[in-house]
Amino acid sequence: MSLYSQRGVSAQKEEVHAAIQRLDQGLYPHAFCKLYPDYLGGDDKFINIMHADGAGTKSILAYLWWKETGDINVWKGIARDAVAMNLDDLLCVGVYTDLIFSSTIDRNKKLIPGEIIKAVIEGTQEFFEELQNFGVNIKYLGGETADVGDVVRTIAVNGTMACRWPKNKIITNEKIKAGDVIVGFSSYGKASYEREYNSGLGSNGLTSARHDVLNKHYAEKYPETYEPSLNESVIYIGDQKMQDEITIDNDQLKIGQLLLSPTRTYAPLMKVLLENYFNVLHGVIHCSGGGQTKCMKYLPQPMKVIKDNLLEVPPVFKLIQKNSGADNREMFQVFNMGQRLEIFTDEKSAGRLIEEARLFNIEAQVTGRVEAADEKILSIRTKVESLEYRF
Repeated sequence: MSLYSQRGVSAQKEEVHAAIQRLDQGLYPHAFCKLYPDYLGGDDKFINIMHADGAGTKSILAYLWWKETGDINVWKGIARDAVAMNLDDLLCVGVYTDLIFSSTIDRNKKLIPGEIIKAVIEGTQEFFEELQNFGVNIKYLGGETADVGDVVRTIAVNGTMACRWPKNKIITNEKIKAGDVIVGFSSYGKASYEREYNSGLGSNGLTSARHDVLNKHYAEKYPETYEPSLNESVIYIGDQKMQDEITIDNDQLKIGQLLLSPTRTYAPLMKVLLENYFNVLHGVIHCSGGGQTKCMKYLPQPMKVIKDNLLEVPPVFKLIQKNSGADNREMFQVFNMGQRLEIFTDEKSAGRLIEEARLFNIEAQVTGRVEAADEKILSIRTKVESLEYRF
């Protein structure tokens, strides 16, 4: 059993999918998010969408950083995570503006003071104001903040996004076909609209990232940051502390900064791509939970996806793997491994998408291709091995 499973989490969310399999799958079952008829407006030329996501256990890392440093601004990064995890899922179905957002914050009041709630709320609004400069308009319509110490050990930061959108401007992934190529967009580096280096970690796999990298010091000092029923052998098994430093591109960065890098949103780039290249975007995938295997859930029919030219794996994932001893098969299933957005398109159009990304200082390249097959197969080929996943 993988360390990820031993910690009570699942990259593929098998039990969740089993629980919802009888629910309405929406108008387009292969779309990245559920799309419904226009119940709000009653116009058959529009769809409705409501999507919920959040920062996950990344808030525990923010808690550790805050306790160790007193830096309240770390919580503004968690606010960005909760927004980006919603927004970037919606980008995959073609939605990028005229959205409404409602936040849901659950806290243990004995550990999380009001100043943290204030920082999260302010950080959310500040992020919306930044996005507005790129033509991405999101209105903050409040939300729910609950003191539920019997349920939440520290804090959970989540949110819901919703909108009406023209039906002729949505991406359903039904156009993905044999002969397509995949353009991968880096999750790491420093995009033109980011303030500092982004490790690329995002907000998936943070339970493993935290326990694999950080050492027992945190279990002993902050027992509220982990589930007490877990076996001690999987709790904070790494060598590092949050303030330890690592050299990346000749800069000294703290381990905590790498793990807490706010999830990159691709909204400024995707607005350009959706407005100017909509017809050649056959499918769009946010490589969140499930990592590089995520795309296989949304293929419209059996196909073989080959990823044999992935972007370089950034340091944060190498650090996690070094500490955990996880093999590449598990790493690619849990983490985005440096490319959290991928677009399926025709070979001729790929170069134009790559050039647009570079204008935002986002590295991109053709990372793979699609071939005809009788079943859904994913082949990930690195310099040292070839991994095959069947679905």
